[in-house]
Amino acid sequence: MHVRHVPSATTAAPAEVITGSAWVTSLAVPEGPSRTQVDRVQFAPGARTRWHRHPLGQVLVVTEGTGYVQRRGGPAQLIRPGDTVRVAPGEWHWHGATDTTSMTHLAIEELPEDGTTAEFAEPVSAAEPETAPAEPVTRTLVLEQRLPQPRVVDYVELRRITIAPDFGTGLHVHNGPVFGSIETGSAVYQIDGEPESVLTPGDVFYEPEAARIARFDAQEDGVTFLACFPVGPGETPSLTPLGS
Repeated sequence: MHVRHVPSATTAAPAEVITGSAWVTSLAVPEGPSRTQVDRVQFAPGARTRWHRHPLGQVLVVTEGTGYVQRRGGPAQLIRPGDTVRVAPGEWHWHGATDTTSMTHLAIEELPEDGTTAEFAEPVSAAEPETAPAEPVTRTLVLEQRLPQPRVVDYVELRRITIAPDFGTGLHVHNGPVFGSIETGSAVYQIDGEPESVLTPGDVFYEPEAARIARFDAQEDGVTFLACFPVGPGETPSLTPLGS
């Protein structure tokens, strides 16, 4: 048995096999009687292999992101983390990321004894992935937060809040937890005693109940965000300024 704690160096995939940018990390190479090779391949958005085929086939296991796979003569199919693709020996196919997301998969294949390698052909046409059926609904988990103690919630109040450019709310606390998501603009954000960060569109934040918020300062573009307040019996969401 051999345990390798640090994978081999990652190398850029050559243009002869990939359109766009991709990186390959060798995880296992044939040793002794085994002819199994395992690589981790990371595709940048829009990157994909050329049409190619493997003498003994290939297995792909998606670990991150979203991508496509397509066999010659069939439709492109969307693949996500956990999906497994088994490519038949000699089957022409391609795989890669969608135009807007990256994708990482493990590539597992058995290498022939005679040393025959995969055969690569022409690049994938830009129109080919469009044959994949569009997903009518997508769901992405952006925040999962366990509250420090059970809390009775009567209702949830959702507010859209806009802060003018270069204005800060000052040191303050809320009387309940706050969950937020930045819509436009940006803000410098800091819970008292913790490092500050810059929140931009798509970023989410969580303010524990009674946490001292040192900074929520809009930058020169201002900031608009959605704030969700879980409200308990007899409560009204409130902000209490604490001064400097």
